[in-house]
Amino acid sequence: MPENPPARILVADDERSIRWVLGEALRADGHEVIEATGGEEALAALARGDVDLAFLDIRMPEPSGLDVVTRAKAEGCRTTIVVMTAQATMSNAVEAMKRGAYDYLTKPFDLEVVRLLVARALETRRLNSDVDHLTRELRRRSEGDVDLVGQSPAMQSIYKLLGRVAKSDATVLVTGESGTGKELIARSIHLHSPRWQGPFVAINCSAIPRELLESELFGYERGAFTGATERRAGRFEQAAGGTIFLDEIGDMPVELQAKLLRVLQEREFTRVGGRDTLRTDVRIVAATNQDLARASRAGRFREDLYFRLNVVPIHLPPLRERAADIPELIRHFIAKIHRELGTEVVGVSPEAEKLLVRHPWPGNVRELENTLVRAAVVAPGKTLVPEDLSITAAASVPPAVARSLPEAVRARAREVFASLGQVDPADLHATLLAEFERPLLEVTLEKTGGNQLRAAQILGINRNTLRKKLLDLGLAARRTIPRSSDGDD
Repeated sequence: MPENPPARILVADDERSIRWVLGEALRADGHEVIEATGGEEALAALARGDVDLAFLDIRMPEPSGLDVVTRAKAEGCRTTIVVMTAQATMSNAVEAMKRGAYDYLTKPFDLEVVRLLVARALETRRLNSDVDHLTRELRRRSEGDVDLVGQSPAMQSIYKLLGRVAKSDATVLVTGESGTGKELIARSIHLHSPRWQGPFVAINCSAIPRELLESELFGYERGAFTGATERRAGRFEQAAGGTIFLDEIGDMPVELQAKLLRVLQEREFTRVGGRDTLRTDVRIVAATNQDLARASRAGRFREDLYFRLNVVPIHLPPLRERAADIPELIRHFIAKIHRELGTEVVGVSPEAEKLLVRHPWPGNVRELENTLVRAAVVAPGKTLVPEDLSITAAASVPPAVARSLPEAVRARAREVFASLGQVDPADLHATLLAEFERPLLEVTLEKTGGNQLRAAQILGINRNTLRKKLLDLGLAARRTIPRSSDGDD
């Protein structure tokens, strides 16, 4: 057995002689020993988090050694624990193991047995630490492929929701326009879930002919149809123990939706041409760019399936609604392109960045990445300039103009909620109304040259009401022309 470095070891026993004998033997082997005379003292030592190995007597002042094991493990203590007992009964041994002890030691003990136990326990601890490190490294590298980028309030809200939903097996429905990154959301859920070491299997329901989609999902038996010369496992079997991602679920044929509903309800299915019922252990994440609620009302999508899929809805906003994330996305994609394609481009000029930020991006994040790839491949220098981009200033408009007014209101309301965190605003209606009313009044007064009577007529409100609004918004002093000769404001 490899030699272990000196460790910090706790010896907890109400008998002074036991603490002295065991402590002296451990110190002779180079270990640091701390002592405790009871359960509370032992828990305090374990709570510090710097103890590698602990010897706990089962019978000591409350709490007992077994109760210390239970409480320590419940609080996330990673110390390797050995319990000591003068009663070597099977019930004591079984109970100690059930509560999370590494081993147990019978009194009186042979010090050579103790030394071997210490060496074995510390070696196991080291190996477990190595496995944990490799697991974290594997997860870190896997997560490197998930390009979820953005610090806007909308994305921050999504990150929080992902953190809450990932640890469960709840079905998730991701909605959003094409190119917003719905598959990245699904991969992130998988990688942060207890299933992360299992397979992640994606299938695009709109890219496979409807007559083949059933066999792709559920597999088929030999002879099920012409060309089925052998049994084939479907995507649900391939995803066992992991996650299956059903992209563009809104395009799934209605006749196939019933079979998917059975999978969601009963966790079972049959292969095409088969008779045996197969159990499935997968998490389902679905995505669509369609309004499934409207599709179900129109009879194009089963309403019961929609409710089964929409357990946890996650909506990805279009890029035009989170334009503040574009600079960060640009840096991310430029670094990725440089790393993967070996291009010389390492940045963009301020003018090019401004052009990219103002573009409406109907194809969303996917279009932005493709634009940067194309530009980086053909650009003559290391910095992208406006001339390198396949977009023009004429095609680039401020994000607020590129989206509809309802979209702008929704985006602003989400920003207000995100900025306040868990605290709900007390005057959201008044706040948003003032934000959108101010520019409306300003533009109308510009149109009328400051004539408040004409402005009130255009707006369809009383002149006194307009005056009060201008006063409340601090616009009352902005009259640009003197009172007209007929007395109108």
